[in-house]
Amino acid sequence: MTSAVSVPEAIHPSLWRASQLARVRGGTLDTGYAALSAELPGGGWPLGALVDLLVEQAGVGEIRLLRPALSGLGNRPIVLMQPPHIPNGLGLEYIGLPLEQLMRIRAAKITDALWSAEQILRAGSCGALLFWAQHVKTSSLRRLHLAAQSSETLFLMVRPLAAAQDASPAVLRLALRPAGDGLTVDIVKRRGPTRAEPLSIPLQPTPVLFSHHARLSRRPVIPVAARGLSAEVVV
Repeated sequence: MTSAVSVPEAIHPSLWRASQLARVRGGTLDTGYAALSAELPGGGWPLGALVDLLVEQAGVGEIRLLRPALSGLGNRPIVLMQPPHIPNGLGLEYIGLPLEQLMRIRAAKITDALWSAEQILRAGSCGALLFWAQHVKTSSLRRLHLAAQSSETLFLMVRPLAAAQDASPAVLRLALRPAGDGLTVDIVKRRGPTRAEPLSIPLQPTPVLFSHHARLSRRPVIPVAARGLSAEVVV
């Protein structure tokens, strides 16, 4: 009895003490920032689960924050779903993300983007999926979270900061705000105790990663059609 009480996971893997960070059932990917990793269950970004990144506006530094983790995926493809602007190929190469590893998908309708994201997660062939979205129903988030659990994909949705007030099945929710030398990160939700104080994460200055006019690559881009959506694959 004493042993079971002292180790809640012995009763069920989803249980944890409110004063302690929960254990992670799946794998994790090191964030590359010791201060951030120390505050996350499992010591890194959870794999096979929905993670919410809540931003004041897209492009505040979310890709730079994720750079160490994305660089640790080896040669597995990285999908950029509905990025806010055309990715800057030179900037991405500068931070160590090879263009041949990236796939950009643009959908005319949010329903097509959600369908595509679900298929990518269920296939489990991609190392990471970054999905920028404005308004997504909770039921759609649950469906994506369920699909993510069948893979070891790093799945992050970048959504408006106002969405922090809405319910989400995400196991981890972080609010990102620009700071002088990087980002201020508030932990909105995690499996563990609440943290009132924000984290200060310095980011190395890099070229602009998103641009209204930047070209993704000088190399040809092959159009791919999938359920009526327009996609671009870098080769």
